[in-house]
Amino acid sequence: MNMNRLRDLREDKDLTQADLANILHCSQSTYSRYESEEVNVPLDLLKKLATFYDVSVDYLIGFSGKKK
Repeated sequence: MNMNRLRDLREDKDLTQADLANILHCSQSTYSRYESEEVNVPLDLLKKLATFYDVSVDYLIGFSGKKK
């Protein structure tokens, strides 16, 4: 997975890890582990993130360079 995209999308919206953790209903430390690729992001959260950022899941995981 390419979780640099998660960080970049979050920073583009001027959000903190804590902000995203609240949106996803997880702890900030858990979200931090997603961005640092220490643990895999569950599919249901990938879907939420894709919807939130208006991008495809393929884009989030680095499978595609196209946002849509």
